Amino acid sequence: MSFISIFDVVGPNMVGPSSSHTAGAVSISSIARKMFGKEISNVKFILYGSFAKTYKGHGTDKALLGGSLGFASDDLRIKDSFNIAKQLGITYSFEESNIDLDHPNVVDVCMESKTGEKMVVRGVSIGGGKIKIVAIDNITVEFFGEYPTLIIDHLDEKGVLAFVANCLQDNNMNIAFMKVYRDAKGEKAHSIIECDDKINDSIINSLKQNKNILNVMLVQI
Repeated sequence: MSFISIFDVVGPNMVGPSSSHTAGAVSISSIARKMFGKEISNVKFILYGSFAKTYKGHGTDKALLGGSLGFASDDLRIKDSFNIAKQLGITYSFEESNIDLDHPNVVDVCMESKTGEKMVVRGVSIGGGKIKIVAIDNITVEFFGEYPTLIIDHLDEKGVLAFVANCLQDNNMNIAFMKVYRDAKGEKAHSIIECDDKINDSIINSLKQNKNILNVMLVQI
């Protein structure tokens, strides 16, 4: 017998008419913001499929921007996210794409900091407020943001994954899921590690000691 959560029946707490188009949109941009880890000065949202066709009517635009401002899906400030972004000096734009992807509710969150750092995160709203991150800077990945998650940018060198595993073991962390994605052998790779327990800063600091680890991002809801 399969288990059905009450949240699968009644849906998430949210502002807006649609869990896929509003709650899911907030979650995607909120996770992208946490991954970026820097103060956003400019953000562009490229919308695909149903998102591109209905984002104004469903409030997906306000939801996406609200998530990038750090708002939760039930935060009433989402309704005023345009004005709040302007007050904070954050510029934003929305672009409709005609490209047909595998899922109707897809968005690229293109972020830029005041000092010029950039990151593009592609997310999919899969229904009921649930989401999936499917790309980071054009590298295919897959995680759902439901567990404390480390996203580690590193060179594809021998010993890096063993170093990561030892750091987690030393901090008594249990790995729930782990996947590695790379451009090509010996080049840049992303390791996605979802853990059972909350991840503390000491682990991140330990990971950054390895010269082959370029960046460590933490998504923890």
